[in-house]
Amino acid sequence: MSKRNSQASKNAARERLRVERERQAKRDKARRQAFVAGGVVVALAAAGGIGYAVVQANKPSYWEGLKNAKVVAPAHTEGAKGATVVIGKASAKKTLKMYEDPRCPVCAQFEQTVGSTLHKDIDDGKFKYQYVGATFLDAHDNGVGSKNALSALGAALNISPEAFLDYKSALYSTKWHPDENDDKFKGDNYLIKIADTVPALKGNATFQNAVKKGTYDAWAVNMSKQFDNNKDGVTGTPAFVMDGKQLNGGNMITSVDEFNKVIDAAVKG
Repeated sequence: MSKRNSQASKNAARERLRVERERQAKRDKARRQAFVAGGVVVALAAAGGIGYAVVQANKPSYWEGLKNAKVVAPAHTEGAKGATVVIGKASAKKTLKMYEDPRCPVCAQFEQTVGSTLHKDIDDGKFKYQYVGATFLDAHDNGVGSKNALSALGAALNISPEAFLDYKSALYSTKWHPDENDDKFKGDNYLIKIADTVPALKGNATFQNAVKKGTYDAWAVNMSKQFDNNKDGVTGTPAFVMDGKQLNGGNMITSVDEFNKVIDAAVKG
């Protein structure tokens, strides 16, 4: 090999090495830029995640957010935002106002014991029945079952007053009413399952859609304000009021005989 060819080979080799070094340098620079950019993205994502978590932590719950929402009132209601629910014959001269919480175990006990007598008195025109739904029991475990069940009761009332009374009885029944510490009424499917035991609500698409869509959720929240802000001196459920006075000294009514005695005296008075 001539010196000329040998020198040419060396020059070519040096040139290939130079080109390869430049390529490697470009690749290294690109990797560094990608790493830095990736770090920025991760940092931004982390910051964004923290920001989202903070926003969510301070965002009011769904039910809290309904306090000032537009109210869709069920049929068969009266007054502002449908806050008054009165069932019974127009000829009845007296009105029995009852405060009840769907999760209340004592309300369930009353319904199971005296419920049929109460319904008969309403049908017979002995008195009108005014329902005031409370949801204070949700507060003891940060639950939503009372509010959700009250909304479902609104959906039943929208079908008919009779469907409302029958559905309330089903909710309080020994078969379906959960333990006070079990927030089972939070589930729409459970509420619909109970409703399927009520002839007027069984397979009723109007009722079911209202429960699933939460049509009467804001109504339930507004209704519960009637308990929170009541002027009858009621602090718990069930409570019975007639002519502005709590019956039975504000104490629980535990039997049909006791109920009849208290109601008869109030109606006559």
